[in-house]
Amino acid sequence: MKKNATPAWLEDAVFYEIYPQSFYDSNGDGIGDLLGILQKLDYIQSLGVNALWLNPCFESPFQDAGYDVSDYYKIAPRYGTNEDAKRLFDEARRRGIRVLLDLVPGHTSIEHAWFKASCLPGRNEYTDWFVWTDSGWKWEVPGMRVVSGYADRDGSYITNFFYFQPALNYGFAHPEEAWQQPVDAPGPQRVRQELRNIMKFWLDLGCSGFRVDMAGSLVKKDWRSRETAALWREMRAWFDKEYPDAVLISEWGYPTTSIGEAGFHMDFTLPFAMPGYTSLLRKDSGPDAARDPYAFPFFDRGGRGNILEFLDDYLFHYRNTVGKGLICLITGNHDINPRLNRGRTPAELELIYLFFLTMPGAPFIYYGDEIGMRTLNGLPSKEGGFNRTGSRTPMQWSQDPNAGFSSAPAEELYLPVDPAADRPTVAAEESDPASLLNRVRALIALRKQHPALCATGEFEVVYAESGRLPFVFKRSQDGESILVAVNPAERPAEVLLPAGTLSGTPQTLYGVVGALARQGEGWKLVLPGVSGGVYSI
Repeated sequence: MKKNATPAWLEDAVFYEIYPQSFYDSNGDGIGDLLGILQKLDYIQSLGVNALWLNPCFESPFQDAGYDVSDYYKIAPRYGTNEDAKRLFDEARRRGIRVLLDLVPGHTSIEHAWFKASCLPGRNEYTDWFVWTDSGWKWEVPGMRVVSGYADRDGSYITNFFYFQPALNYGFAHPEEAWQQPVDAPGPQRVRQELRNIMKFWLDLGCSGFRVDMAGSLVKKDWRSRETAALWREMRAWFDKEYPDAVLISEWGYPTTSIGEAGFHMDFTLPFAMPGYTSLLRKDSGPDAARDPYAFPFFDRGGRGNILEFLDDYLFHYRNTVGKGLICLITGNHDINPRLNRGRTPAELELIYLFFLTMPGAPFIYYGDEIGMRTLNGLPSKEGGFNRTGSRTPMQWSQDPNAGFSSAPAEELYLPVDPAADRPTVAAEESDPASLLNRVRALIALRKQHPALCATGEFEVVYAESGRLPFVFKRSQDGESILVAVNPAERPAEVLLPAGTLSGTPQTLYGVVGALARQGEGWKLVLPGVSGGVYSI
């Protein structure tokens, strides 16, 4: 198989997503910060991860947790300074850890100086940097969100998400009115150049790349994403020439387009775009589940899930992107509710990690998922979090006050910590060899020890049937072949594999020992309930 056209360090990359305001507070103000992340690098390194994705750190009024940027060239004071960012980049790199920033290219805050200038009635440098209609009385534009009456400028502005996030002007793929500028107009071209300037600034400071928020949203009326993809191909070519070791990760959720056409190095499996991902972990069973054979996730201890729901979706994108980039499975992220640990036992969580950390691509672990942090339901919205707020609570380091997150009074914390007496903590799990934390460490180490399990190792489905278990697949690379089998059900599962599946006596690398045995011309695989195994074959 052709190797991916990606930086070599991605081959064994395991990413860790950090929500900065909730990770560790170094100065006692109740909000996590960059120096807090710096102080926890020993812990991060101990996980075996070698890349970090930090949610937005730029200056912002924080109406949407930093996804409303007011200055792309300045770290938000609540997190520290640009010098703190450089120190973090440098210290992490010395430990073999790359740091990627969250880039929000599609919109700014209404507090950004560019937008304030764009609001003025007379023409100026920034008049065409945002998408404005040609009349303040234009209340509606089909397919777009419009804010009217905000400025003295005779126009209404288009917003990408909340009202305070005006869309930057990358042009329209199919302009239909005079105010809809084509992509090659001066305003869109200036914005495109400024995007490159921003990335260059942080890459030169030591950042290793970007996760790009709403990456597919830039060019308007771009129904087949052709113009947006062309923009990102241009950026990728620039990366390949000037920053070949840096990476671009898209929040697109459709790898066939984002990797295959737009040229991103990686894309995530996301619930809003890839139903196959939702079918693995977070499918809503609902009140009619008993009558619906497709109501349960694959990782369901009742054994009622269907792996084909995931595979049909995943294999379509995998086949379209293999050799071009990486599809990334995520345990969760700041936008997903609930966290991985809703209603699951430690054995179930370990099995999910066994699956995630043996699949192709570059896996992402959301901070706290490695210890089994839970979602805190019922919290009031914080900085635009709404129903996502409960998945953004402070990291639980210990049983000290505030779970060791901050020395601030509890009422001054960014968000409350889990008050439960049995809340999982790093300190408790560090001392337990059988803890989820130490299982995750062992699986990450296993992945890095075996080329077949790394990002570009070949992926082959060995056994996957609707309503049947286990799910069995093979990974191969550099003369090594590894069989992975998972049984999420509480009941035992078995399957007879063809003789050619194994070329010799299997060696257990992780999980159930003795699961494979000769039977006639084939191999019988037997797994107890909620178990799995990784076998050198």
